[in-house]
This record gives sequence, C-alpha cells and structure tokens, in this order.
Amino acid sequence: MQSIKSILLIAILVVATQSQAQTKVIAHRGAWKAQNLPENSIASLNHAIQLNCFGSEFDVHLTKDDVLVVNHDKDFYGIDIERSTYQELLAKKHPNGESIPTLEAYLKEGMKQRKTRLVLEIKSSIIDKARTLKTTEMTVAMVNKLKAQKLVDYICFDYDAGKLIHQLAPKADVAYLNGDIPPDQAKKDGYTGIDYHFNVFKEHPDWIKEAHNIGLSVNVWTVNTDDDIRNAINQKVDYITTNEPERVFELIKAQ
Repeated sequence: MQSIKSILLIAILVVATQSQAQTKVIAHRGAWKAQNLPENSIASLNHAIQLNCFGSEFDVHLTKDDVLVVNHDKDFYGIDIERSTYQELLAKKHPNGESIPTLEAYLKEGMKQRKTRLVLEIKSSIIDKARTLKTTEMTVAMVNKLKAQKLVDYICFDYDAGKLIHQLAPKADVAYLNGDIPPDQAKKDGYTGIDYHFNVFKEHPDWIKEAHNIGLSVNVWTVNTDDDIRNAINQKVDYITTNEPERVFELIKAQ
C-alpha cells in the first residue's frame, strides 16, 4: 500500500498541474472598469493586484525629452506624448488626481508585491522605427536597473522590438501582439509567446495547439463578452487579457 506521505505528494502534484493548466487572468490597462478608475493608472494597477490577477498589462511611451511614461493612447488628455516633455505632460491629471506615471514609478509600485506580474507593452512610435527601438532599449534598461526582471513580461506590436528584447534580455518572456506571424516563426525569432486578438484565433484555430506544441504560451486579447471568454477558456489558452477581470474569474470558476 502507498504510504500517506506518497499519497499526499501525488495529491499536491495533481493540484499543482491543474493550477498550471488553468487559464489565467490579465487585467487590460490594469483593473479599471468596475471601479471607474483611470486606465493605466497606479490605482488600476493596485486594484488588479487586489483582485489577485495573474498579470496587469500597461503601455509605455517615450517623451520628447526621453522620459518613459505609462499611458495607452499617444496623447495624455490631448497632449501629444512623443512631441512633449515630461514636464509639459504634468499640466494634465487623471480624474482621480494622479499625474501620468513614469515607468520607474509604476514599476516601483508594482514591485511592492510579488503575486501579480507586470505585463509591459512597448508602444510603437508614431515618429519612426528608430524611436520604437530606443524606447525598447531604455525600457529594458529601466527594468534591469530596478531589478524587476523576475516580475516583468514584455509584449509588443513591433516585431523588431520583440526581437530586440530577446537580444537584450534573453531570459525574459516576450509575446507578439499583431497576429500576422505563425507560431513557428515567432519561436525562431526568440519570442516565448503569441498574444493575439481573439479574431486571429478564429481565422487560425490551429495556432493555439501549434504554439503549445512548440512551447509557446498563448494569450488572447481583448476578451470581454461571456461568449468570447468561454470560448477562450474552452480552447485552453494560457492567458486572457480583459477589461472585465472580475467576470473572467467568475466564468473560470464555473468551469
């Protein structure tokens, strides 16, 4: 007969395997919608952490005077980020009173905990490719400076930016967002995951299995309706990026 110790060990392994296989939740621009918080704010980051999200996604731009800041759109309440200095951006605030966060401040806030990953998107420059790659280099350097490597995952729409991340940080997880590259090519170019809009996987349903077979993670964005959430869960994607993290948790629990 098996000893109690060996039975307990098997039970622990089963639970661990099930936990690893379960689809995980990434809050898109932080967890903001339910609480009416500003997107990409420190407040939305902290709420994602409070919800126990696997990750909180955020977007990084480079200002005219080479300050890395966190915001989704190319402008901050009407102020063009790339063509403005950081000081000029401080003229506006989020509705909750926050100024636009620097990447350094945002990472330092996220590093106060260790359970929610910081999913960092490199925003493509509207000026030129060189500026996108400069943003990439400076971002990786900031992550290294703060010793945040174990907490940060990278995503990007610019394919060359992701390849550069792999060169600068070979151990980092980096996923491609644009949806125009098959899994095998992404793998060859140093990506560790594909992170595509759910419509891409409707057109290429085989890509999820292909990615998993070659060791790539699969994320799907931005998944907000019950039908799309259930479909993503049933396809056994690794991560769901969503504006509705609370609802995704409910539907995962109901499976």
